[in-house]
Amino acid sequence: MEGIQNIAEFSDWEKIDLRVAEIINVEEIENADKLWKLKIDVGELGGRTICAGIKAFYTKKELMNKKIIYFSNLKPRKLKGVESQGMLLAASNEDHSKVVLIAPEKEIENGSKIG
Repeated sequence: MEGIQNIAEFSDWEKIDLRVAEIINVEEIENADKLWKLKIDVGELGGRTICAGIKAFYTKKELMNKKIIYFSNLKPRKLKGVESQGMLLAASNEDHSKVVLIAPEKEIENGSKIG
């Protein structure tokens, strides 16, 4: 498969838990020009906090109540003093001048599994 650098086994894919989540709050992070602090509702998994480097592409208003795809079992990581408990999925062009969130096409319950 020309152009693909790292080939993943199906067993690698099985480790990833992707869920539908809804953004329920958007906050500034002190000294963070690119990051939003997002509170999300992941249905049966409950609430989570994630940091997302999408400030240049989305306003607070655009993000509120937006459904996203959430990588739920990514190891937590501190960003600008905030523990990010996972990651949202987004697509970007090669030079990262355009970023678009990946979202469900139709309405579906928060916490629904992707797979």
